[in-house]
Amino acid sequence: QVQLVESGGGLVQAGGSLRLSCAASGDIICISAMGWYRQTPGKERELVADITSLGSTNYADSVKGRFTISRDNAKNTVYLQMNSLKPEDTAVYYCNGVRYGHEYWGQGTQVTVSS
Repeated sequence: QVQLVESGGGLVQAGGSLRLSCAASGDIICISAMGWYRQTPGKERELVADITSLGSTNYADSVKGRFTISRDNAKNTVYLQMNSLKPEDTAVYYCNGVRYGHEYWGQGTQVTVSS
C-alpha cells in the first residue's frame, strides 16, 4: 500500500501563487509516476501535471507556463508550484501515484482562487 498526503492548498487572489506538496509513504519502492489531478463539482477529475521517476514531465495545456511539477525522490515528495493563478484553477487537487500499474490517491486539498 502507498499513502499519499497532500498539503499546501488554500485561498489566494488571482495572479497569486501556491505550492502543493504530496508526501508518499508505505510501499514507495518502484513508484513509477506521480502527478496532480483536479476536480470541480459536476466534472470529471482531470490531469494537471505528472512526472516520472526519471523526471519527465507532462502538463495540461491550461497550466503550461504557469505550473511546475517537481519531485524529490530523497524525500518521497512531489510538488506543484502554481503561479499566475486564475479563478478557473479553483478545484480540489489530488495527488496520484502509480506503482506496478496500481493507482493511489491522496485525500485532496482545496485550492480557491478569488477574482
